[in-house]
Amino acid sequence: METMNETKDYLVRGMAWDGKLRVFAVQTTALVEELRQRHGTLPTATAALGRTATAGAMMGAMLKGNEKLTIQVKGDGPIGSIVIDANADGEVRGYADHPQVQLASNAQGKLDVAGAVGRTGHIHIIKDLGLKDPYRGSIPIVSGELAEDFTYYFATSEQTPSIVGLSVLVDEYGKVLNAGGFIVQLLPGIDDDEIAKLEQALTTLPPISALLDQGETPEGLLRWLVGDDQQILGTLDITFKCKCSHERVEKTLISMGEQELVQLIEEDGQAEVVCHFCNEKYAFDRPQLENLLNQAKLKPIQ
Repeated sequence: METMNETKDYLVRGMAWDGKLRVFAVQTTALVEELRQRHGTLPTATAALGRTATAGAMMGAMLKGNEKLTIQVKGDGPIGSIVIDANADGEVRGYADHPQVQLASNAQGKLDVAGAVGRTGHIHIIKDLGLKDPYRGSIPIVSGELAEDFTYYFATSEQTPSIVGLSVLVDEYGKVLNAGGFIVQLLPGIDDDEIAKLEQALTTLPPISALLDQGETPEGLLRWLVGDDQQILGTLDITFKCKCSHERVEKTLISMGEQELVQLIEEDGQAEVVCHFCNEKYAFDRPQLENLLNQAKLKPIQ
């Protein structure tokens, strides 16, 4: 694997306009580059996976404690499903079913994310808030470009009018040059004049990729959107982190049961398990599998 991008990713969150706006902005360049390297994504798939991961990082920052969420983008495009896990600690991981998707540029000369994702399907958000049952929200895909889709999600599933911006820029070789985004949420008390002011700021906002390319920070992105009348309440480092381990894979194999393990030993004499989220490979030889079989035999019947 190549050396990972050394750019440090982080997120800022805060309030603006006397508490009438909740704001988030994030740089995810290193995260998206690591996803690209781990999964071998081609540029269009990199942009689709990266935009979803960027949204996931910001939505994870809206959680608390041990809460976590999963985003599932299931459109009818060639990339298949995109899955992102994120938590309140800024840890993100994810994958796309078909990372080798590459399409011609769209009419605007940009990566055709909507063509890869598809314009028909659903986005599912599953939040584990430590309750008995997880929260589930689901919206139809409205554009496939993803920023508009997450904007629609917040308005319909969470009844919070929001503006979402997501961006991934790659070079001619497919490497991620920069990635990032913002979420601005309108809170009770905001008036029509202030909404018009925000809309004006959005119409004059340069592309996120152009701002990041000039060295703009997440704090700077927010200044472009809401001016200096803002209060940063916290920052959060954003990192790629997968929870897989040899021990977890062992437990998964044991949970398959005796019959499956015996078949695996007799037919193959070995096993290799690949983690969807990080592409790490875990190999087991015959003695290791036989040891797991013995553990499965000792496992009490539920």
